Formats: sequence, C-alpha cells, structure tokens
Amino acid sequence: MSEFDSKVYMVVKNIPVGYVMNYAMVAELAGYPRRARHVGKALHNNPDPQSIPCHRVVMKDGSLTPAFAFGGEGEHRKRLEAEGVTFKGDKVNMQIHLLQINRFIK
Repeated sequence: MSEFDSKVYMVVKNIPVGYVMNYAMVAELAGYPRRARHVGKALHNNPDPQSIPCHRVVMKDGSLTPAFAFGGEGEHRKRLEAEGVTFKGDKVNMQIHLLQINRFIK
C-alpha cells in the first residue's frame, strides 16, 4: 500500500457516523491537495471496507458515486441512510451532514 493510500484511509477512518466529506477534502487532509481523483481510486481499492468507511465520501455537491465499488450507487445510499444521513432528492443534505474541516482537526 502506498503512503498516499495509507493517509487517505486514515482520514476516512476518522469521518464520524452521520457525516460525509468530499474527495477534495479528504485529499487536503491527507496532505495531497488537488488529488481528489486519486482519493477516488484509493477508495475504489479499499482493502478493508468494514473499518474504512469509504461510503462516507461523496462528490462535492453531495452526489453519490455511480461507480461505488461495494454495490453501486444504491448500496452507497443505503449505507449512508443506515447511519442517519439524509438526502435532498438524490444528493446528501450537505448543510447538515458535511463534516467541517475545522471541526475535524483539533
């Protein structure tokens, strides 16, 4: 596993239940700003979906990823809803569930 992947997985492991982050936020917190697409690739290859909750990472506008590696978009939504995440239509209600970076880093 690359250093990049390890850092991405560490950030994602720390997203609390009921919250989401977008790919760019994860990249920034991992120390690799402007590598949002690489975050997507790392999450697609998630070696331990039970402890690395990649379903808590969504697109910037709250959209779900059609290529969610662990069952598709329907499964992505199902996992988020099971954790109390609400939606406005087909997008996560980002006003409620977006984890603010300043709350994430203490």
